[in-house]
Amino acid sequence: MSEDLQNLLDKIQQEGVDKAKSEADRLIAEANQKAREIVAEAKSTAEAYAEDAKTQAESYKASSLRTIQQAAANTVIEVEKSVTAMLEKLLLKDVNLVLGETNLVADLAMEAIRNYLSGNGKIEVAGSQKLLDTLRNKLAAEASQSQGVELVLDEKTGAGFRVLLADGRIEHTFTDTAVSEALAQQLRPSLAALLRK
Repeated sequence: MSEDLQNLLDKIQQEGVDKAKSEADRLIAEANQKAREIVAEAKSTAEAYAEDAKTQAESYKASSLRTIQQAAANTVIEVEKSVTAMLEKLLLKDVNLVLGETNLVADLAMEAIRNYLSGNGKIEVAGSQKLLDTLRNKLAAEASQSQGVELVLDEKTGAGFRVLLADGRIEHTFTDTAVSEALAQQLRPSLAALLRK
């Protein structure tokens, strides 16, 4: 009996060990499966994060490039404006210098009178007192040109002058501002092209 009991105890023990081993193997298999799932999910998440980071980096790079290009374009525009303003000031200064020569301006006004008068109608020339005095002398020297010419005081013309035709309905302005603006408009396209090179 003791041998039977021993066999029974051995058998129970073996079954317990086998059952425990089987349960341990199942738990290990489940743990391994769960670990593989966790690793796969972590790998998938990491890949998604990496792809998202790559997309964001590319987007940031493209956005940065557009920002840099816009900043460069804005800089060119600002430089162009600054250079244009500086050149317009220099141009106005030079025009003022030239128009400061009363005899030259009077000669220009006389040429305008000759071209506009052409024997018909009346012409008004508006200018500063100094210019009008010089024009009166020139008109007196050329009596044929003085008919139909009226000289009008207008200190707003500065060193330049204005020519009014058709009872003031047509006006041609030869002031420092008008001349420098006309010259600047002629220079702007060339200046812009030069600055964009």
